[in-house]
Amino acid sequence: MNIGTAIKYLRKQKELSQTELAELCGLTQTALSQIENGSRRPNTDTMKKLTDYFQVPEILIYMLATEPADIPANKREMFDIVFPNLRKMLISVFE
Repeated sequence: MNIGTAIKYLRKQKELSQTELAELCGLTQTALSQIENGSRRPNTDTMKKLTDYFQVPEILIYMLATEPADIPANKREMFDIVFPNLRKMLISVFE
């Protein structure tokens, strides 16, 4: 699971630079960069700031961060069938 990838996706959807998003959320650009590249996980306070800014529930970020490797092998085939459509639906609801 790469939460940073999901946050980066949401940031790019808003056409924001890391610096712009960091300032809007009271973070440093370095901290946001570390989150996006996966070297740092956002703490509860940071997640709250990000979800408030993007106006999305925290679960959406976790759903967008889910990768096939996160799913048990015996469930991966179903994940591959269902998840792409679920992802599109969730994104369209919160855009």
